[in-house]
Amino acid sequence: MKLTVSRSSIKLKPDYTKVIPRFLNTGNDRSLQLIHKIIQLDDMMAETLLENIFSEFSSRYRNIQTVFLNHFREVEHLLTGDEAGALSENKKLLTGAYFTMEYSIEAAALFNPSIVEDTDQDGAGKEQKKIIVSFRATGENHISSLVFKRGILKKNGAIHFEPSGRFLAEGTVTKWERESKAAFKNLLTHMNLPGDVSANILNQLNDRFSYKELETALKNALPAIGTPVEEKKLKHEILGMVNTNYELQFSSASSLSERVIFPVTRAEKNGIEDARFVKFKEDDGSFNYIATYTAYDGTAILPQLIITKDFCCFRIAPLHGKAAINKNLALFPRKINGQFVMLSRIDGINNYIMFSDDIYMWEEAVLLQQPKYPWEFVQIGNAGSPIETEKGWLVITHGVGPMRKYCLGASLFDLQDPTIELGRLQEPLLMPNEDERDGYVPNVVYSCGSIIHGDKLFIPYAVSDYASSFASVPLKELLDEILKSN
Repeated sequence: MKLTVSRSSIKLKPDYTKVIPRFLNTGNDRSLQLIHKIIQLDDMMAETLLENIFSEFSSRYRNIQTVFLNHFREVEHLLTGDEAGALSENKKLLTGAYFTMEYSIEAAALFNPSIVEDTDQDGAGKEQKKIIVSFRATGENHISSLVFKRGILKKNGAIHFEPSGRFLAEGTVTKWERESKAAFKNLLTHMNLPGDVSANILNQLNDRFSYKELETALKNALPAIGTPVEEKKLKHEILGMVNTNYELQFSSASSLSERVIFPVTRAEKNGIEDARFVKFKEDDGSFNYIATYTAYDGTAILPQLIITKDFCCFRIAPLHGKAAINKNLALFPRKINGQFVMLSRIDGINNYIMFSDDIYMWEEAVLLQQPKYPWEFVQIGNAGSPIETEKGWLVITHGVGPMRKYCLGASLFDLQDPTIELGRLQEPLLMPNEDERDGYVPNVVYSCGSIIHGDKLFIPYAVSDYASSFASVPLKELLDEILKSN
């Protein structure tokens, strides 16, 4: 039987006009030279320059003065007390402007979407569901961030998105988890560092310290180790041992489409990749929205977790344990038999399942699926969190076949014991058509999460790692075909 898969005519392409103001780091020496040039400017010239900058850029941001002052504070420490005290407000703002750059968050790609039911269903019409779709946005230097759209999903699978907001902004870090110096000292004993280097690091830290404070201590202490390559390797290993927990807050006055979760820590400085959101039911019946994502620092990857109730405040923390490795982690939407359950692909080839009493600690993984059909011979993995149906846990999968062609498939697992596979589609559910084959990574369709609405499964999907589109399939038809394939 050929499944009735309907593709939407909507294709969301990257929009290079969506920019955020970022701090421009030119290094201490160059920065100090630049600041001294600004200090020496005639006050009238400084005022004229600032007025021109405001005229050109203030309409692009909700409060550009705050941006400039924040970026001035990033370099203020380079000045002597007398120099900083002598700067007029205009020259502080002007200095901030020189240390600001615009970053086009999705200039390269807008892809790998996931979808959840909106926190607020007020205003949804009959047989409609308000939804939130997350996307991986990729810009200059292939740095990925996380962005959102609100929309309404109709019974027939059509989707209507709210207009995008004008004033994009990053969230404010409102809380960092601080590490215990005593616990960190014990961890350092396993690093086999020279005693003077360990002492140098520890002497710079307070009894409880932040991730950024440790970064500074390592920057000062590790050059004594040897080569830059050895220094970089050690820095990564040491930073990986401590907490990277933080809390991110957005203004409630901003629209969801204006909120950008941009990399904050060193572990994710090159990308927040492939967030898989799920509406998670807690033991008390309340709900949180939880996403797994891959933090990428340009060399190594780290699985992390985002938790939010309102898509305004986000708590972010790494996952730990021997099995919290590689990409492709996806959380089940509730506990099963009292435990958290997660899908993973720890070896890059096969699908695994993990159980844990602690959502942040994953020690063991059990083999769940291996590539079975030719279109998934290279690897099989999930394409988002499992979806609970009356016939079992529905998992949309991705498979890779010849010519590195990515297709979407579907499998069904037992509700009480999800290690039992009840069936798997023999043929792809969705594969790239002729209009979807070309992009940043050709021959790819990929998803980070789907949703049931009415009698249909609605699947947002990436088009060749460049744009995003949407498809739907009758749910009963899909489940029947999966079970028939067993």
